[in-house]
Amino acid sequence: MKNLTVLSSKCVTRAILTQIILSLFLFSATNASAQAAGITKDPDVIGRWDITMEKGGKSLPSWLEVQKSGFHTLIGRFTYAFGSARPITEVKPHDGKYSFSIPPQWEEGARNMDFEFEVSGDKIKGTMVYTDGASYNFTGVRAPLLTRTKAPVWGKPISLFNGKDTKGWHTDGKNQWTVESGILRSLHSGANLITDKTFTDFKLHIEFRYQKGSNSGIYLRGRYEVQVIDTKTGEPEPINNQFSSIYGFLPPNKMMAKDAGQWQSYDITLVGRLVTIIANGTMVICRQEIPGITGGAINSQEGEPGPLLIQGDHGPIDYRNIVITPAN
Repeated sequence: MKNLTVLSSKCVTRAILTQIILSLFLFSATNASAQAAGITKDPDVIGRWDITMEKGGKSLPSWLEVQKSGFHTLIGRFTYAFGSARPITEVKPHDGKYSFSIPPQWEEGARNMDFEFEVSGDKIKGTMVYTDGASYNFTGVRAPLLTRTKAPVWGKPISLFNGKDTKGWHTDGKNQWTVESGILRSLHSGANLITDKTFTDFKLHIEFRYQKGSNSGIYLRGRYEVQVIDTKTGEPEPINNQFSSIYGFLPPNKMMAKDAGQWQSYDITLVGRLVTIIANGTMVICRQEIPGITGGAINSQEGEPGPLLIQGDHGPIDYRNIVITPAN
């Protein structure tokens, strides 16, 4: 009986050792299979890029975002010098370069816009074939995160409009802006109005009135458009190109537009990329991240301070009570 007990004990020990060895073998085989499956570092192209397009003697701001979809497919979004961010179905790698194609949005012509570019560290360069078939060069850098490590300390409020004239502002073309009875008015489409001063993080109160069917916008740092548009008599759904949206990126969570002809207000807080918008007394966007520049931006240099820009090229618009509180 004793010999049987010893023999049984040895068998159990051998069984345990066999199980351990088998487990180690399976772990090694699984690990080797995972490595063989190609688990590698994501390509440097992934991320957001602030782009400058050289076209017709002008430097046009643009923006690109590339994301990974699944194991290896690359997709993205692109914002040209005007219009909204549009989707890229696939960014294709080939011989160390990348390419994608997008259909026209507001551009003249019917052919796609074709892009080919290469990435080196935090820089990007390439070419765009426009809808007219002409080719243009572009360069860019990786977009800054704009992350703030502490809450802002607000300074004193500054009135940007004195109710008498446009002192402290300039235009990007022939000036059609006038002041009547304390109201800043653009009676017809023309130039955009831009503050002489630039700002980083701030709180903004601004009041506006549009006519039926009219359209304007407030560009934060001159790069991110808060849409001002007759939405209630047009399209009432809260989508990302209507009233109180960040144009092409962030829709409001509720449509708070009033009828055309009434005075309305925005209270906007911008800290880094995080924006909060209160439209006519109701919060409609709460600390949402603005991914990149919107069409019509003054430049793509997101890491720098920028002015307040009021769009004046889309129809009649009135403004008043423009007060900004910058962060110290």
